[in-house]
Amino acid sequence: MTGPIHEASADPIALPGTPLADAVMNVIRPVVTPSVFNHSIRSYLFARLAAGRLGLTAGHDYHDDLLFAACAMHDLGLASDGPHSQRFEVEGADRAAAFLIDHGVPAADADQVWQAIALHTSPGIAERRGTLCILLREGVALDFGGPLGADHADAVADEQADAVHAVYPRLDMLRSLTDAIVAQAAKNPKNAPRYTIPGEFLRERLTFGRTRMEHASRSSRWGD
Repeated sequence: MTGPIHEASADPIALPGTPLADAVMNVIRPVVTPSVFNHSIRSYLFARLAAGRLGLTAGHDYHDDLLFAACAMHDLGLASDGPHSQRFEVEGADRAAAFLIDHGVPAADADQVWQAIALHTSPGIAERRGTLCILLREGVALDFGGPLGADHADAVADEQADAVHAVYPRLDMLRSLTDAIVAQAAKNPKNAPRYTIPGEFLRERLTFGRTRMEHASRSSRWGD
């Protein structure tokens, strides 16, 4: 990727502050709910902490701007202004990659972000597709209150979590995010194939009134 490599800050709430990161923020903020927006930013902050736990360094093992873009836009497929014509992970990946290319990011780097977003709900696959895929899944998992895969829950200390949540509160995140996924899935059969996250969330909501993930959230680290 062209442009400077920005090292991740030790400040648990610091964002990259680059022109690309600022442009990403401007894209997502108006089109997702405040709860989903905060989840997306927390996923980045937690992913960066997970990177440290894994011994990965910004500028050497991953590009911080690309990690921010992948995390911040990973739920862009739920945006209010989207076409909602395919499963939300793929729709979000397509929109994110197109945005990055429009902003001068090389196609190979944009494709890394595409893969990370498209595969972030695919355990056992994402972890084999490179550092960006691993870190996005770790960041999202940590924001759900526990790891998905390797056990790195202790990557986030209580004081770090408190600092992050003070700036980006949860706002009933799990219900809000599930509502958005189910609403997008219900718009088109192609959005909700069976045995995918959107397909199963839609089926569980219609059958049981809530998803298994919502039920399990009561015992998560963050309580939602």
